[in-house]
Amino acid sequence: MIAKIFPIFLIFIALGEIYTCHLLYKYTKKRSVIFAYLLLLATIIISLVLYYKGIDKSVGQTSESMHIMALMLLFLLPKLLISIPLFFEDIYRFTRWSSHKFIYKKLVKNTRSQLLTRIVLSAATLFAVTIIYGVIVGKYNFKVREETIVFNDLPEAFDGLKILQISDLHVGSWDNKAAIEKGIEMINKQDFDLLLFTGDFVNTLATEADPWIETLQKIKTPKYGKYAVLGNHDYGEYVKWNTEAAKEANFMAIKKNIEKSGFQLLLNENVVIKNSNDSIYLLGVENWGVNFKKAGDLKETSKNVPLHAFKIVMTHDPSHWDAEIVNHQQKYQLTLSGHTHGMQFGFNIPKLIEWSPAEYIYPEWGGLYQKGSQYIYVNRGFGFHAYSGRIGIWPEITLLHLKKNK
Repeated sequence: MIAKIFPIFLIFIALGEIYTCHLLYKYTKKRSVIFAYLLLLATIIISLVLYYKGIDKSVGQTSESMHIMALMLLFLLPKLLISIPLFFEDIYRFTRWSSHKFIYKKLVKNTRSQLLTRIVLSAATLFAVTIIYGVIVGKYNFKVREETIVFNDLPEAFDGLKILQISDLHVGSWDNKAAIEKGIEMINKQDFDLLLFTGDFVNTLATEADPWIETLQKIKTPKYGKYAVLGNHDYGEYVKWNTEAAKEANFMAIKKNIEKSGFQLLLNENVVIKNSNDSIYLLGVENWGVNFKKAGDLKETSKNVPLHAFKIVMTHDPSHWDAEIVNHQQKYQLTLSGHTHGMQFGFNIPKLIEWSPAEYIYPEWGGLYQKGSQYIYVNRGFGFHAYSGRIGIWPEITLLHLKKNK
């Protein structure tokens, strides 16, 4: 789908530059302004090409590369808000001019709408400001989201269980220690019994975590403990390795750093959580995604788990839920995932509507979903990746209240 859309995207970006030059000349009447703009455009494009050409492919994405991506989005995306409306207006203008000239045999005044021009310029400016806000403030604008889920078969002793979920830390992207510590303070202020981290600890390298382990250790440990699973980025598969041994050493170090940070890492295994005479099972599956690495083994993870036990599954990629979990002969009452980040872009009107382009890729991309008596909650991510910002889809701390239907 992305491959099909990309050429259209490039066409409208190019049109955006043409329209931008036209509007600059229209309002300034100075060719020097056009020349200066084109010089700036060429400088940015050449700088980006040289930067990405010289990037160390053994390191992967860094905080620096994500800031560069944010700069590129800032310079290009607002142009879409200029090019798309003006392009369709030009189609209308051309159709109108043609019909009057060749059918009605008379000419009409065919100037561009001043109102539309002002609207698109205002919208592009607002969008540019929004991107800047997302880079400076939005990526650390942590929000606590709460959901109450009612189950018929939740054991009596766990009625009222409070689970705090975080996901997609991507510690290699972090560039503001004070902001991260503020996010951890928000976690510690919550009242929860169990803390679950659903994968993507790093971007690629184990060393990304070195400056942050002590900070992560400040996350309080609740009475039922802190558990983690791996995400697709935790396998080190997005860079070139000189040897398989180096890749494996990095993988082992990532797992060790997760445990150093205070989490018990579950690798296709389960643990029993007991309260009085009741128990629930926590299952931690390695990464399994329809379009990503399939290291997860649900059968192995479920070994020795009673068929009718109450189960909470941690699996990084929500596509795993539809593909294997929800229709499994075992009943997995609650699944917790992350991975999508909500694409770090969208808009949200509380209690009314939330939209992100992630919904065109993942049926379950953010929040709570239900099929029959089974649920999945998809956390929108604590960190960020690909570009250094979040617009509308803010970093998330999830607090889930599990209730028994009485």
